[in-house]
Amino acid sequence: MTTTSDQTQAKPAVTVIGLGEMGFTLASAFLDGGHPTTVWNRTPEKADDLVARGAELAASVRDAVAAGSLVVVSVKGNATARDLLESAGGDALSGRAVLNLTDGTSAEARAVADWATGQGAQYLHGQIMTIAPGIGGAESVIFYGGSDTVYNRYRPTLQLIGGRGALVADDPGVPTLYGMAVHDTMWGTLNGFLHAAALLSSEGIEAKRFLDDAGASVSALLGYLPMIAGEVDRAEYATEYGALQHHRPSVEDLIRESRARNIDAEFPSYTLGLVNKAVEGGHAGDSYSRLIEQFRK
Repeated sequence: MTTTSDQTQAKPAVTVIGLGEMGFTLASAFLDGGHPTTVWNRTPEKADDLVARGAELAASVRDAVAAGSLVVVSVKGNATARDLLESAGGDALSGRAVLNLTDGTSAEARAVADWATGQGAQYLHGQIMTIAPGIGGAESVIFYGGSDTVYNRYRPTLQLIGGRGALVADDPGVPTLYGMAVHDTMWGTLNGFLHAAALLSSEGIEAKRFLDDAGASVSALLGYLPMIAGEVDRAEYATEYGALQHHRPSVEDLIRESRARNIDAEFPSYTLGLVNKAVEGGHAGDSYSRLIEQFRK
């Protein structure tokens, strides 16, 4: 007969280094999932609640690394992540699986990966696409890049922190680029909507009412992204309808309307500058996707 204790011990031991808001939540998810969980943090008191629930508090990073077959790092910056792993000693990392969930650039992720694999570790980098309360959600996305061996071996464990986790590349730098691309799209969309909301509110129109009336049109915008992505990937921008020359008058109208209502016009003016440069460069008949060339230096 298999006991609950046997089932728990059959699950791989996990170590979490860093107990900030995200690290604490990650450790909680592993602990709740029945994994033997060891934690380490510069301020040991942050582990009190986890220890009360069954986690082990390591006295040093080296002890923490030694306790887990999967070592999860969630700290502020990849320089800190590497410093902490280095403090454990290269021999401690040999044969371990390292999952680095620290934010940073793609180059930083690759640098930590190169160093860790040089110590004999198997490395996986992850980019979390949710705030801490979303950890463990069935729809929470985490992009992974690096060792497919680590990803496949620990996939049931990784499901505990994000139900829609996916290995997107064997390059550990790619997940950070995916995350940045999502955020880039998000901020552009949110800034556009907030500028629009300011314009509407100057007329006393509630943003919610606008979405009720125009929601279908706004939602349809996302439907254009695959078409734009295809044009970008093929570098083919010629289009029969909706060419840049037809965007320009509408953007000019938006700028004039904004200024007349004392709404900051910098956001649409930036767009007009992109459109004007493309049109004046001989691309008046091209799709809006042609503007990608304005972002490339």
